[in-house]
Amino acid sequence: MPWKLASFGTLLAALVLTGCSTPGTSEPAKDTAVTDAGHSRCEAKAAEFAIGQKASPQLLDQARSRAGAQNARILKPDDMVTLEYRSDRLNLNTDDNLVINRVNCG
Repeated sequence: MPWKLASFGTLLAALVLTGCSTPGTSEPAKDTAVTDAGHSRCEAKAAEFAIGQKASPQLLDQARSRAGAQNARILKPDDMVTLEYRSDRLNLNTDDNLVINRVNCG
């Protein structure tokens, strides 16, 4: 009797898990562009035009757009930042007067 119950439980679990799977291949669709993490990569060189300019929300958005980044942020000298690296994020580093002195991704 215990073997029949265990076999039935295993069969039931397999059926439940089969219902959770999706049909088709595991490859991404050919018409969608997907990179490592599903995001576009940041190209900091395209945003270097901002160096020497005063940081502003408009400049941040323009630099983000040119760099192809999903996210962007302005970093002041004493700002605390996370240690995570994000290849889709643009960083505009400023001095104390909010003048951009470095552009990088991460």
